[in-house]
Amino acid sequence: MTKSTEAPSAAGKGAPPPRWLLKAFTKMNVFVYKLSGGRLMNTLAGLPIVLVKMKGAKSGKMKTIPLMYVPHDKGVILVASQGGAPKHPVWFYNLIKNPQVEITHGGQTKPLTARRVSDEEKAELWPTCVKYYPPYEEYQARTDRNIPVFLCE
Repeated sequence: MTKSTEAPSAAGKGAPPPRWLLKAFTKMNVFVYKLSGGRLMNTLAGLPIVLVKMKGAKSGKMKTIPLMYVPHDKGVILVASQGGAPKHPVWFYNLIKNPQVEITHGGQTKPLTARRVSDEEKAELWPTCVKYYPPYEEYQARTDRNIPVFLCE
């Protein structure tokens, strides 16, 4: 028996999951989180998440997505890392056009306004982001783009 010299398929280890699968998982995550009052599907890799409800930049439809929970004063910090991908996540453009959001954490929902922070503010907030979700540091190293950070207050 000889070893295969074929390259691993796109669905193999290291490849991102298909977009349709991510969308389906996100919808299920949001549904279960809401249904359970935040008691189920409230973490990613053992770290807490929040649900962020926002208006779509193009569609104008309300969308809810789970993101990592990074608390700050009476609000939260949202990091548009997309795992260090070369492009911003779609929700980045939603917040730029429509900064009014609803954040749900631990069964509590509150309206907040998202504001993209300056590079100077990001330098101050970044250690907090990394404290709550250490992979952010790796994501920033992985990409040439300056990962945007939003402060929601």
